Amino acid sequence: MCCSLVLARSLGLVLLPLALVCMLANLLLLFPMGEVSYVQQDRVSSYIWYWGGLGGGGLLMLVPATVFVSLGRCGCCWTDTLMMCGSALAALLGLLGSGYCFIISGLILLQGPQCFTSLGWTYPFADQRGRYLFRPDSWSQCLQPLHVVEWNTMLACVLVCVALLEFIVCMVQLVSGLVNAVCRPCCFKQEYSLNT
Repeated sequence: MCCSLVLARSLGLVLLPLALVCMLANLLLLFPMGEVSYVQQDRVSSYIWYWGGLGGGGLLMLVPATVFVSLGRCGCCWTDTLMMCGSALAALLGLLGSGYCFIISGLILLQGPQCFTSLGWTYPFADQRGRYLFRPDSWSQCLQPLHVVEWNTMLACVLVCVALLEFIVCMVQLVSGLVNAVCRPCCFKQEYSLNT
């Protein structure tokens, strides 16, 4: 059980900075190029308000991270099997949070930023299904905020990548927790029968 506790704690320590990166990236999306006025006028992309990074990949991810890090340190009377089942449930919660962050961040990329163009405030890339990402020459149609396409693209890509890493970490812990919860009692029975 020692190895599975060390693995869980290590994975929890990996999740903590990833969750903080998600929260920071989501907050930065609200302030294109550091400008506060656009959020005050509700001139940011609509999917940013779904809080994929702040809620799903950030705050929700702190639950499994805390559970993994504190596994086995609690003075309560949990058995090893219950601890691993608890860590598997926390990992499921992490999978939901990272999946939500991944989907919302992908939608931010597909929709593109809201910006001021020659036609006024609009989503000039919304109907392109993300093709604008491979055509940087078309980004100049966004006149305000300056460099908003680069800003949104960079931060949304960070969110997508971090959410993917969080998903992998939680999947590893889910498999580890389930294997230990299911196989450990069987191994004990085998050891007991071999010793008698």
